[in-house]
Amino acid sequence: MHMTAPTSSTIRSFFLDGPAGRLEALLNAGAADATHAALVCHPHPSFGGTLHNKVVVHTMKALNTFGFPVLRFNFRSAGLSQGEHDHGRGEVDDVRTALDWLDKEFRLPMIFAGFSFGAAVGLQAACPDTRVKAMIAVGIPVAAIDNRSYDFEFLQSCTKPKLFVSGARDQFGPRAELQRLATSVPEPRKLVLIEGADHFFEGRLRELRETIESWIREVALHR
Repeated sequence: MHMTAPTSSTIRSFFLDGPAGRLEALLNAGAADATHAALVCHPHPSFGGTLHNKVVVHTMKALNTFGFPVLRFNFRSAGLSQGEHDHGRGEVDDVRTALDWLDKEFRLPMIFAGFSFGAAVGLQAACPDTRVKAMIAVGIPVAAIDNRSYDFEFLQSCTKPKLFVSGARDQFGPRAELQRLATSVPEPRKLVLIEGADHFFEGRLRELRETIESWIREVALHR
């Protein structure tokens, strides 16, 4: 049985060479015998989303607890990253850059996780990438936001294990639409709605982390 460990206090700060300039990045170190490496992507940069977002940090902690090295980075235009926001198009290439770096650095199977915009954009890069073995979509925005909507048709051919975890009161993820999306994609898949939680999991971050950790034990560790 895989035992969990405290989150690593060793953090490396550096820049990735992105397609639109350098991308600010942080790596939480993993264990010497790590079985996987992980990437966590942040919410929409135009609304203050960065790698320091608390949902992103708690997702990172859930992954790092298993000894996985976990990479976070700021999309183009966010934080110290260069480039201009590209409305989710160029950001897919940012994710590919991060996955390439993780693969080169660790040569381990990878787990992808993204929150909100980070999930919508990152899944597009993670689904077809054979190096990514499992995916976690936190607060996936299935409802249109300020006339911005995301097309998740690409998930219809994605047979990798998928965890969808959202707040039951997520203003950008109505229950019926989340259920429709989750049941439309291939197995293995799991949808968890955290009661009382909104899009940002206010007051429910512990439940979010526990949900992710439970799924990793049940599914992702075996991929």
